[in-house]
Amino acid sequence: MAAKKILMLVGDYVEDYEVMVPFQALLMVGHIVHAVCPDKSAGETVRTAIHDFEGDQTYSEKPGHLFALNADFAQVEAADYDALLVPGGRAPEYLRLNEKVLRLVRAFDQAGKPIAAVCHGAQLLAAAGILAGRECSAYP
Repeated sequence: MAAKKILMLVGDYVEDYEVMVPFQALLMVGHIVHAVCPDKSAGETVRTAIHDFEGDQTYSEKPGHLFALNADFAQVEAADYDALLVPGGRAPEYLRLNEKVLRLVRAFDQAGKPIAAVCHGAQLLAAAGILAGRECSAYP
């Protein structure tokens, strides 16, 4: 398989496992992955969070790691990428309020490029208005 160039949209308190594992796995199989966050540049970091179910009615949240960004959000264009990946956590809660983020998501959709959203990442897709009439898959 030819290497693909994948854009990953992240922000502070992205879910640790949902950002670290796909990022590393995609790199491991030879893809190029650019992790970006609005208002941050390559070399800066976002904080991650670890969510866990410990028997309460909802999950608990603990500090995760610092995840290093490797590209600048201000310079990304959907045309330069083959696919989009949006991890979950709390980051999508506020990223969905950023019009530049929503325009970027819509550009991937309009170009017919693959878009993957993990857990709360679907909030971005819903806010961008691209889910209507779409078939979404989830794995138990």
